[in-house]
Amino acid sequence: MSYRGRFAPSPTGHLHFGSLIAALASWLCARRAGGHWLVRMEDIDPPREVPGSASSILATLPAFGLVADGPVLYQSQRMAAYDAAFEQLRAADQVFPCWCSRSDLAEVDGMHRDGRCVAAPDHDRPPAWRLRVPDMDIRFDDALQGPQRQNLRESAGDFVIKRVEGFYAYQLACVVDDAWQGITQVVRGNDLLDSTPRQIWLQRCLGLATPSYLHLPLALDASGRKLSKTERAHPVDPDEPLPALRRALSFLDQSVAKDPASVEALLNHALAHFDAASLPHCSDRSAA
Repeated sequence: MSYRGRFAPSPTGHLHFGSLIAALASWLCARRAGGHWLVRMEDIDPPREVPGSASSILATLPAFGLVADGPVLYQSQRMAAYDAAFEQLRAADQVFPCWCSRSDLAEVDGMHRDGRCVAAPDHDRPPAWRLRVPDMDIRFDDALQGPQRQNLRESAGDFVIKRVEGFYAYQLACVVDDAWQGITQVVRGNDLLDSTPRQIWLQRCLGLATPSYLHLPLALDASGRKLSKTERAHPVDPDEPLPALRRALSFLDQSVAKDPASVEALLNHALAHFDAASLPHCSDRSAA
């Protein structure tokens, strides 16, 4: 299978510098491999969605020269696929209903293990649905962060794949859509490194292929906090894309053309000199 990468933002604000780094790195990896680069809008959490942010993100990416090789996939239009995956797991007795609240689980260090609920069933309110997690290590080699190992029972516990409100959790939707889009490598921020073992376990439960992974250092603000929409990080300016693109390439330790005449010229120079092995291996770093 030829290389297929993706950028999958959530519509919780405008495109900010940290998201630009992830989009640019995934685009460079795909283009360097001669593969496809796709965009997926992860709009399955309506309470967190900021109106207009999805269209804002999608309008901003082309200004930075980041154009997808196909139509945008909206997770809000993929409920039938998630329903099918959920029913597959339920038929195999790999999921169970759970009425445990966070305060209930606080009594057991906040972790749900071995399919044993703390709270009794309450049929007057809907449950969440959790995936059963075995006492086993999940190992994988991250293309940037190196060998990884996580014991699912100790580190993750039985995790939610369908919330009380009826929304599907990120882990399930991400796994189903990565498989459906044929993604061969996931390039994303280090904040999702901890989610990868859970996603690999879900892939195994559903009989899906596991892509390779590359987790990038996070861009931090002056206070050492992650640049994110929830922290009201300033959006990048689509009317003046070159300064932010140059900063993003520098953050990724890539070659930056001195006086590019255009966004296209800057990206062409970066692509001609791009080497994934030269991406920063260190942990999260300042965006300054």
